[in-house]
Amino acid sequence: MYEVLSEARQKLFDWVRLLSHDQYTRAFPFGRRSVRGSLAEIALGEWFLSMWLREERLPPLVEWSITEERLPTFADLERVWSVQSQQTCATLAGTTDWNRTVACRLIRPTQTVLLTATKADVATQLLMHEVHHRAQAMAMLRQLGVQAQNLDYISLTGTSNPVD
Repeated sequence: MYEVLSEARQKLFDWVRLLSHDQYTRAFPFGRRSVRGSLAEIALGEWFLSMWLREERLPPLVEWSITEERLPTFADLERVWSVQSQQTCATLAGTTDWNRTVACRLIRPTQTVLLTATKADVATQLLMHEVHHRAQAMAMLRQLGVQAQNLDYISLTGTSNPVD
């Protein structure tokens, strides 16, 4: 599933590369407010959820490195995400104890939250979170004049058969 997600992401990246920086950062009244905000949210979610799967200690929220401010251009984000996606793929491939419940401490400025879920649920969240925000980014791209469409699982895997 992650490989298909990555393939869809590359097609999305191809569309994003067509944008000027002003278009990339243009504000919209929904989602994460811009294509940049949407993509940063997906990358950040993947980073966080992968760490949770690996049972690594998260730094405090204010120290997280994937933000719009720290990665202002698409090239910045793509460079970081390229390395990260290889690690995420290895994490998913190396996970065998899917029913094991794992905990994660999310340290916010005013509170610490303890999250618990099975590894299967964390991985499902990782996959679904991207699809959700990718759809928002695609809606923004369409409003910017980019014909972003057709990133459905079936079309990407080639498992559908045309009817004569």
